[in-house]
Amino acid sequence: MASKDEREFDSGLTGGTDVPALEEDFSLEEILAEYGAGREQRLMEAVEQEARRETEPAAPPAEGGAKKPPLQTEARPRPAPQVTEKTAPPQKPPAQPEDLLEELRQDLPPSPHPITLEDVVGSTVDAVMEEEAQEPLLRPRRGLFSRKRLMETEELYAPPEPEEAPEEIPEIDTIGPEPELAEAAADYRAEAKRRKHPILAAVLISLLPVIPMGIEAYGYEIRYWTGDAAVQSGVLLACLAAVAVLARQVFAKAFGSLLQKRCTSELLAVVSAVVMAADCVARLVLPERSAVPCYAPVGCLALVFAMWGGARESRGLWDTFRMAATDDEPPYLVTETEKGACKQAGSVPGFYTTALRENTAAVWQNALMPVVLMASIVFAGLSSLGQERGDDFLLNWSAILGAGTTFALPLCWGMPFSRLARHFHKAGCAVAGWCGAEKISRRRAMILTDGDLFPPGTIQLNGVKVFGEDLSRVSSYAASMARAADCGLQRLFDGLLRSEGGHYEKVDDFSFYEEGGYSATIRGESVLLGTASFMRKMEVRLPGGINLRTGIFLAMDRQLAAVFAVKYQPSENVDFALRMMRRSRITPILASRDPNITPALLKRKFHKGVKVEFPSLTDRVAFSEAELDRGMPRALLFREGLLPYAEAVVGSRRLCKAVRRATALSVLGSVAGTLLSFYMVFQGAYNLLTPLALLVFLLLIAQDRHIMGRYRNGRVWNVLTWATIVIITVLTVVMFALQALGY
Repeated sequence: MASKDEREFDSGLTGGTDVPALEEDFSLEEILAEYGAGREQRLMEAVEQEARRETEPAAPPAEGGAKKPPLQTEARPRPAPQVTEKTAPPQKPPAQPEDLLEELRQDLPPSPHPITLEDVVGSTVDAVMEEEAQEPLLRPRRGLFSRKRLMETEELYAPPEPEEAPEEIPEIDTIGPEPELAEAAADYRAEAKRRKHPILAAVLISLLPVIPMGIEAYGYEIRYWTGDAAVQSGVLLACLAAVAVLARQVFAKAFGSLLQKRCTSELLAVVSAVVMAADCVARLVLPERSAVPCYAPVGCLALVFAMWGGARESRGLWDTFRMAATDDEPPYLVTETEKGACKQAGSVPGFYTTALRENTAAVWQNALMPVVLMASIVFAGLSSLGQERGDDFLLNWSAILGAGTTFALPLCWGMPFSRLARHFHKAGCAVAGWCGAEKISRRRAMILTDGDLFPPGTIQLNGVKVFGEDLSRVSSYAASMARAADCGLQRLFDGLLRSEGGHYEKVDDFSFYEEGGYSATIRGESVLLGTASFMRKMEVRLPGGINLRTGIFLAMDRQLAAVFAVKYQPSENVDFALRMMRRSRITPILASRDPNITPALLKRKFHKGVKVEFPSLTDRVAFSEAELDRGMPRALLFREGLLPYAEAVVGSRRLCKAVRRATALSVLGSVAGTLLSFYMVFQGAYNLLTPLALLVFLLLIAQDRHIMGRYRNGRVWNVLTWATIVIITVLTVVMFALQALGY
């Protein structure tokens, strides 16, 4: 009986005819021989069957059905197409089988021999190997319903590899030639004094024409002043010229920035003063100009505030460099890492270069002030030439540009920086300008080590208990382990080692454990040092009467050798620094190596609200090792403890926040003033846009607490002031839009 697989294979060879399946078992060699017999064998068998039908009568079928003859060795019988009467020639007699076979043999090629299994396997393997050796990378394609190979009509190219995104190149700080910090401090001290001296005289000259304007505002008339355009224009022009002479450094800085293709607030103040001086001359020359006062007092005070901002910036650099010049090799520096600010060994090179880099207020002004300048020109043309009032062009331009040149713009960086630099000078640290402050406060995190939280003198040894060992040997082993760990316990065990007359041992195979301890090999002995929980996890038996929350245990060959009672005393400066960091939302990253210093210990020793980030052991060790590097000095520390470190980072964060907000508010005030003044001069409402009213508006913007460097005072007053300015600006824009639409 044939198996299922063989029957399936046989049925597949029959080509789907109605011939019943064979019942005999056929070998694979017979099947392959029959399948490879070719077309000649099949035709011969078909002719023989046709001749047999014509010569022999049809026999009745047996009970079980007709049984086919057994399969021959050389070939297997297959059904042939029946020849009907239409296809057979009627005029010729039926041919004999021998004659038909003879004719077929003459027409067909020689019959192939039977194929054995060995031949099939061998030829298949050879064909596969030859095909792999000669086959191209791209196989010829075939049609969907065709066996005909399709020829490649075009050359296929490999798809281009996707271009890898360029890796973000880290910013590389280059250090050029730097002067001595003491010389730089002396230079900026002289510059600060040179800028500060003429400010008082410039203020008095600027306020000189404001006094009669204020008197006129209350309805009083002043002889030789009220209604006399020549006197008013002459006095205002003289005051403007005198202030310009005193503010010659502002002109030098403005033209210097213009040569560098930069537009700053000083340039706007200079252009505003020049336009207002031209307007004073136009009032005397042009008879058709509107009979309204000039806005020269606004230009005078704009120059005064520019002088003040430059003087405050020079004062801040003086305080910074004179503090940095205190020591050529400061104890510590503060630099930035991927996780946050980090305190490292101190160095001075690079501090001067970092401190003189451009601040964000100058960047914003360079981008936005050209827009304000061009908008003032366009608005002045629309409100004068567009309404056929060409003689009022300088008047309108001076009003719009004066309102856009807010007094707060020169103070956005100089005022907060000078106040913070003076505070840092008292705290014992120095920050390298805007770049240094922004770098160390960007992540809003600080890496703290054992020495930051518990400085020398705050960790004390209350007692030692030895179990079957010499105290000198125990102290030597403990001091050696603490020295290898480089943790806060090193000072503690050093003192014990000196008092007991011990010596350091060679430590091999030192390892840290996440459970709170260390292991090493000393003199061939396995030594463990850590907390009680670490000893229990290392299967070291501890006495039942010992209950120390901050104790340090020493074990030798899994046997307890000594217990050290360690006490951690909190410091007020550290507690104050942690509170200050919490108020400023700066996260402390605990990179401690002392197994006892954990977030739970900090909450017990300091205020309960302290929150620290406690990374894994690998990260803690890596962060603590970062203190041994020497990065770029973004800030310098000249005092021990956590407080100067926290002052530098927290103060830097406050400085960056104040400068950003001050710049944003100043730009907002500049835009609001430009729009308000344009609307009023377009309507010809010069009685509302008086020089005195414009001065009050600009002074309200300049008194912002962020601009003036006050971080906590005046919050309510600032909110009310800015709410009023915003409401007036919005109403003005709405009224102008409605009027333009014809309502």
